[in-house]
Amino acid sequence: MARPLREEVEGGIFHVFARGNGKQAIYLDDDDRRTYLRMLGAAVERHNWCCLAYCLMDNHLHLLIETPDANLGIGMQRFHGLYAQTFNERHGRSGHLFQGRYGAVRVTTDPQLWMLVRYLAVNPVRAELCERPADWRWSSHGAVAGSGPPRWLDHSRLLQYLAAAGGDPAERYVGMVAGD
Repeated sequence: MARPLREEVEGGIFHVFARGNGKQAIYLDDDDRRTYLRMLGAAVERHNWCCLAYCLMDNHLHLLIETPDANLGIGMQRFHGLYAQTFNERHGRSGHLFQGRYGAVRVTTDPQLWMLVRYLAVNPVRAELCERPADWRWSSHGAVAGSGPPRWLDHSRLLQYLAAAGGDPAERYVGMVAGD
């Protein structure tokens, strides 16, 4: 029996997540994380995605991706396949890096989007990897709060979504992350 098809929609926003096979690490060092982010940037550009947020943990990851074209599946298959090959070659390993296919949940409401934005930012704090969300180099929050986001991160698009609720969207973002 074939696996069920994933939801693919033009203009959809998806919470994408993946975990290491057997909950093992998918990044062994900062070079792996930089490689993953470089490949994420290439996938964003190649597939015309808007990356609204991301968070790389040791054994899993979270992405918030908007798909102007209905192509999340083909893009993620290519992207994660290439990353897994690169990781295995670099570390002299073989076999599956990721535990099954990536997961994706379509974001359909503003409260769901706001909850995810906060969740991605505070995930490293809850995992006791840092004290404040801005301290984690491997998330979009850390990138925006630190030396500046990569060019493929569409933080301004994320703020546009937050503006729909009124008030200053940058202040709303900071307040959401702080739990206000």
